[in-house]
Formats: sequence, structure tokens, C-alpha cells
Amino acid sequence: MKASELRDKDQAALAKELSDLLKAQFSLRMQIATQQLNNTAQLKKVRRDIARVKTVMNQKGAKQ
Repeated sequence: MKASELRDKDQAALAKELSDLLKAQFSLRMQIATQQLNNTAQLKKVRRDIARVKTVMNQKGAKQ
């Protein structure tokens, strides 16, 4: 996911995206705990996507 794609979305869509990413992060953490996750790079990708969404949300909040 790119930041330019996120900037086109409104606050409600960003909040939903953040919620989905947090659920995905929780799921990946549980898979790591139970040793079911093979590709651990997924967790890093989700973590960075969460940071991107939060950054865009803060930028949009500061502009208004």
C-alpha cells in the first residue's frame, strides 16, 4: 500500500483501513505465538502499513 493511495481516502475509510490492519496484526501475532506463521516478513509489512495510515490520518487532521 502506498501513501499516495491513502491520501485519496477520507477519514472514515482510513479509520476502517486502520481497524483492518490492526486485526491483521493481531492475527499474525497469534500465528507467530502458535508457530503457524511461515513468512514472518508479513508482520513487518503490516506494521509499516499501520504507521502509514496513522501518518496520513495525522496529516489530514492537521490540515483541517
